[in-house]
Amino acid sequence: QFLFLADEEELPVNASAQTLGIRAQKKLLGKLSSKSVAKVFIDDTSGRILDNIHKIARGYTNSKKEADKLLKYVIKTIVKLGILYKNDLFTDHELKLIDDFRNRFHSLCKAVVTFYEVDFTFDRSFLVRVLKECQELTHKIIASHLTQKSHERIDHVFNFFGNLAFLEYAFDPKLDKNRAIVGQIVEDMNSLINDGLL
Repeated sequence: QFLFLADEEELPVNASAQTLGIRAQKKLLGKLSSKSVAKVFIDDTSGRILDNIHKIARGYTNSKKEADKLLKYVIKTIVKLGILYKNDLFTDHELKLIDDFRNRFHSLCKAVVTFYEVDFTFDRSFLVRVLKECQELTHKIIASHLTQKSHERIDHVFNFFGNLAFLEYAFDPKLDKNRAIVGQIVEDMNSLINDGLL
């Protein structure tokens, strides 16, 4: 069975070569997604952020398997969105939603930097609210492009990061190990923000 002829998707009879090619890319990359494959599609700085997020997720869940699953879902989503964007498959409306997502995600990242650098500024309710807004926007962006499975992965990712217990754990000032990891994440986020990439 070819990778792009999965049971979950039926190909339209009049599918063009480009459509089939893009679908094949999505299927192939979806199946290959891992930290090593991600390095082909994700820059080194973002890759380090993902590696450090994996460390915190593993510490929180006490499960390498759960942390691996979370990272795999994040990477699959990034790669598939990248393929859609690269192939100019988003409508003008979807591109506006992407801009909205970028603005909110930028605010989220700047907040994470502030919460780390300035004592007593941690605002869990702000993080939860913006994560929820990003989650809803992501669903709207992919609505006409990806399968229900992709929607479920997105929910898994955002529900994990938007969990109050996880946020408390990640930003607990008494956990020196986490503080060091978050410090590395913040350093890389600052680098991406300064370069206009985040």
